[in-house]
Amino acid sequence: MKVVVISGSPRKNANTQFAMKYVFEYTKTKDVDVKYINLSDGQVECYRGPAEEYNEATKNATKDIMDADVWLIGSPIYNSFFSSALKNLFEYVNYKKTEGKVAGMVIMASGNIGFIDVQTMITQLLSYFRVITNPKAVFLTVDSISENVLSDDSGKERVREMVDGTLKMASKLQE
Repeated sequence: MKVVVISGSPRKNANTQFAMKYVFEYTKTKDVDVKYINLSDGQVECYRGPAEEYNEATKNATKDIMDADVWLIGSPIYNSFFSSALKNLFEYVNYKKTEGKVAGMVIMASGNIGFIDVQTMITQLLSYFRVITNPKAVFLTVDSISENVLSDDSGKERVREMVDGTLKMASKLQE
């Protein structure tokens, strides 16, 4: 099984990327092929249309997403919405080739507000791609990050449960 972990924040030193690094490291302990896309690296270009030429990082990110059976997506909440960098990334994805993939998500916010709204919006986006979404999203606040790592034990446990549940859903669908 192929898995891609996506950190959807464009900000340098983003709390979302620290949470998604934990997701990535935990997922690597499973018997899967896992790749990591970190949008705060700034290498994925702005989508300009299908006939344009894009850099290698953008092409590789698109290929990794299209090849993966499972998407583990992390997004911050910006102005009651998921990040525009994450939306930009999905402009490259061909919805005709994504049916049956499975996704799980981690949503990061500065406080306990807006989680369900953003979960719903990401689920709607993934529904357009015919991706089956694990309904058990992980909601984290910036307080769960300290010294650039996910430090909250409860948050870590919820992340592990989400990853395990999402991988289990995907394996059942592949049977």
